[in-house]
Amino acid sequence: MIQAIHKLVTFEDFAAWRPEGGRYELHDGVIVEMAQPVGDHEDVVGFLALNISIEIGRKKLPYFIPKTVLVKPFEGESAYSPDILIINRPNLVNEPLWKKESTVSQATSIPLVIEVVSTNWRDDYYKKLADYEAIGIPEYWIIDYAAIGARKFIGNPKLPTISIYQLIDGEYQVTQFKGDTHIVSPTFPELNLTAEQIFQAGGVQIDLTP
Repeated sequence: MIQAIHKLVTFEDFAAWRPEGGRYELHDGVIVEMAQPVGDHEDVVGFLALNISIEIGRKKLPYFIPKTVLVKPFEGESAYSPDILIINRPNLVNEPLWKKESTVSQATSIPLVIEVVSTNWRDDYYKKLADYEAIGIPEYWIIDYAAIGARKFIGNPKLPTISIYQLIDGEYQVTQFKGDTHIVSPTFPELNLTAEQIFQAGGVQIDLTP
């Protein structure tokens, strides 16, 4: 569940107001308080963050995974706090909001963003998808380990699904992974994980028998 604070504010107001505790996003000028994630959600986030961090270290990439950095689209009054955000450190010198607001807006700073679906799944599949595409983020994952997204996104019957959106000619093209298929990440092509391994981190047991 999420709770919205229904008073329109600017990003500047939001950044100045945002408290240390809790997790908040700004959706078209409305401050949204994100609910505490359930344990399975955190298991998936932790599993992915660990494996991606290992890959970053192994390849000696200039990336890191921050804790509370915001992603702000260029237009409108929105700012998001992704479940996992990969930051390209060398480009931070070009981010005007980095030093004071720990906020990024440029695609060059964000090679990959990951959202793990919870009850506010519409934000991940509709709003954030559109805004991340508009920013030009090269790669966006939606991890729907509990299969709660709409059937038009994950199919019928609804099964746990990883949707990896890759920016091609300015538009996202999606490839989906289920069961024991190995995921294919343009940013981390040697990341050796199956969809099932990620789902099992969230407590999902998948029966692959015919």
